[in-house]
Amino acid sequence: MKMQKFIWVTFQKEGIHKYPQALEDPRLATGGVDDVSFLGYPHRHMFHFKVQLEVFHADREVEFIQFKRELESLFDSGVMVANHKSCEMMADDLWEYINNHYPGRDCKITVSEDGENGSTLEIRR
Repeated sequence: MKMQKFIWVTFQKEGIHKYPQALEDPRLATGGVDDVSFLGYPHRHMFHFKVQLEVFHADREVEFIQFKRELESLFDSGVMVANHKSCEMMADDLWEYINNHYPGRDCKITVSEDGENGSTLEIRR
């Protein structure tokens, strides 16, 4: 049996992004009840982040308040401008940072729009 320990942190960031393909892709700009062409224009969300990081012992190997502050500091103050980035892309960006600063660990990153819809990236070593 393999036992793992994780810490987790959550934080939120106001942001603006868009999905340019939604304006022209007929699978998205359907003209029907499932039309999401509005996503092609800049729109606001509260992006919710949850990051779980593997730790190797139980006595604050990575102190989670410091870890949370460290991740929050990666984002500009004020409103985040995410341009075309999806929740999946934001999770990839966070993973790149975490992997460089905390290598060799399992990790799970969830990014959602308004705590409603989102994406989870899970890395297992």
